[in-house]
Amino acid sequence: MTAPKPRHRRVLALPLGMAMATALAFLPNVSASAADTGTSASVSAADATDSTSLSYVVNIRPGHGTSERVQKAIARAGGSVVIAYDEIGVIVVHAPNADFAKTIRKVPGVDSAGNTRNAPLPAQSTTDVGTPEVLSSEQVAAADAQAADGQDPLEPLQWDLPAIQADKAHEKTLGSSKVTVAVIDTGVDDTHPDIAPNFSAAQSTNCVTGKPDTTYGAWRPTAAESPHGTHVAGEIAGAKNGIGITGVAPGVKVAGIKVATTAGYFYTEAVVCGFVWAAEHHIDVTNNSYYTDPWYFNCTDDPDQKALVDAITRASQFAERKGTVNVAAAGNESYDLASDSITDPVSPNDGTPVDRVIDPHTCFDIPTQLPGVVTVAATGAKGLKSSFSNYGLGVIDVAAPGGDSTAYQPPAPPATSGLILGPLPGGKWGYMAGTSMATPHVVGVAALIKSTHPHASAALVKALLYAEATATPCTDPYDINGDGKADAVCEGSKNRNGFYGWGVVNALAAVTK
Repeated sequence: MTAPKPRHRRVLALPLGMAMATALAFLPNVSASAADTGTSASVSAADATDSTSLSYVVNIRPGHGTSERVQKAIARAGGSVVIAYDEIGVIVVHAPNADFAKTIRKVPGVDSAGNTRNAPLPAQSTTDVGTPEVLSSEQVAAADAQAADGQDPLEPLQWDLPAIQADKAHEKTLGSSKVTVAVIDTGVDDTHPDIAPNFSAAQSTNCVTGKPDTTYGAWRPTAAESPHGTHVAGEIAGAKNGIGITGVAPGVKVAGIKVATTAGYFYTEAVVCGFVWAAEHHIDVTNNSYYTDPWYFNCTDDPDQKALVDAITRASQFAERKGTVNVAAAGNESYDLASDSITDPVSPNDGTPVDRVIDPHTCFDIPTQLPGVVTVAATGAKGLKSSFSNYGLGVIDVAAPGGDSTAYQPPAPPATSGLILGPLPGGKWGYMAGTSMATPHVVGVAALIKSTHPHASAALVKALLYAEATATPCTDPYDINGDGKADAVCEGSKNRNGFYGWGVVNALAAVTK
């Protein structure tokens, strides 16, 4: 079975030679972190499983009695239970029998069941992240020289903070240390100097196998793994400490929930574990800058894909009932998620992809299109929808800076790149772009709202997020590359439309209203 190179869909992948190549910009002479010392998750249950086994989710009626009966049936069908989340009725199973899902669906009490991946356990090998572009000491010094009193050294390069008035918000408050956001992602390097002051180890874990691994440091990425989660964590809560960059909410706590395999796949069992962990560990906001592999869109008329939708819906809604606001990236393919049909050419991305024409009203990007999840589109330095950002009236809730080609949307000096600057493992900093980078801006603003209104429910935090956003009318015509042809069509009014939802989030309003 072939395995195409996995993509962090929420991070923009760009062709070589473009002006906005997603270069990772590193600061020199910074000490190495645990990411460079070989710290990694403990041995997973998958490692001990026969290499022909697949992973499954079995969704049942919540309750211990039903779970006990179904688990006996799972054993009879040749399955091995990894963990049972009785509170939401989701059981994670490994089984070598190719007909396991068909068999278990016939068991009384089973609502749905399906395999979460096409590649047998254990997961694929690691892949390269990309070629770094090192910042010279002269460039670092130049940025530092532009910093005003009270700014962190690299803050002059962060055009995204004034774009949502986060710089003005910081004059009022940096956010409350009683508020915690969780980055459900590739892992977070908590030893990074911009992250360490705000990191909550007690609320962090590794969920890659579908079962929490609370070994100290298990939430960290290894040196071979993606820097994605670390960048996201810093965008949200990078400390205002005279080092590097400043986060949108630099006074709140941040936790890492690692759900990506070493190959960069975000499988259902891991995502379910992440949401349940957040629900049970007092997380106020989760950041979800990914789609759940291996299907870009999960079609509910397919029994396997339906089971994946069911499982993550249960988990995300459980978290929201516990008070957690879940925020997710809209994606980077310029898809109209409100259209009648979309061609999906990349699924399954851990097998042999085929072109599928799907209806996004019945085939869902998860968790992005799930009920209750805040869906985020990206904007560039000129405030327009990013050239790559997905959109769709009634799907996009809000927008935030995610970067764009500097050729399309150049920032005002002293910023030099149209991308988003953030920390990288190993005490480094670099530029990235995508709706992956827009989502943490929204999470940061939601954290500021929760800091201002500590007793607000998840529903109220979302309502304030939408109400306080800066209404942004449709860009019409939207010709981002200037070739005389419309690149996307925006539908809706100034107050709510397919490009910007209820508007661009506003950090100052979050702390003053």
